[in-house]
Amino acid sequence: MSDTTEKEPQPRRRQARGERRIAQLLQAAAQVFCTTGYTAASTNAIAREAGVSPGTLYQFFPNKEAIAIELGDRLMHEMREAYGEALAPVDPATPLEEAIGSAVDRFMAFNTDHPVFFALMHGPDIPGRMAEAHAQLHTTVIGRIEALLGSLMPDATPADVSRTAHVCLGVYKAGLELVLSHEGAERAAYVQETKDVLIRYLEPLTGGRVGTPAVD
Repeated sequence: MSDTTEKEPQPRRRQARGERRIAQLLQAAAQVFCTTGYTAASTNAIAREAGVSPGTLYQFFPNKEAIAIELGDRLMHEMREAYGEALAPVDPATPLEEAIGSAVDRFMAFNTDHPVFFALMHGPDIPGRMAEAHAQLHTTVIGRIEALLGSLMPDATPADVSRTAHVCLGVYKAGLELVLSHEGAERAAYVQETKDVLIRYLEPLTGGRVGTPAVD
């Protein structure tokens, strides 16, 4: 057997080890960012949380901004999938309470599984690239909410629909902050309160039913 044949798997093994190390560092960074916030976090703290030397961390990331951007990119991809599912068209016969409950549950599940997303995206000093990506996500989500509301409020003006969509997202974000600051039964109670506020706000505007946005 030639030396070339024996050595071929090694780059793949090194790549796999590198991916595991990156995942380890990102997990540690998520913990540190949640605990201290992005601004106060340091590469030394992240390396310590990961159980590696700062030199090992620098083999993969030059600074904490690069770590935050990589973590944010991965979470943004997952978030887009989660929001796409939560805001997918629903059967017009679905009661408003059921539709709102399902959407809020999906949103909350992502954010409670990944609390670092909220910590990064709503912090006072996040990297510019992440801020831009989050702004794009915000625009996409607002557009999807407007599309859903447009079918529920056929007589409303575009300005009314847009305003209602922004209020809904604002209510959700306020509820999310409360949800993330509690655990157990209290967390579940705040999730339900968020649903109730949205339902009571939308019910008189929509007649309590949901609809499917028109397809272009």
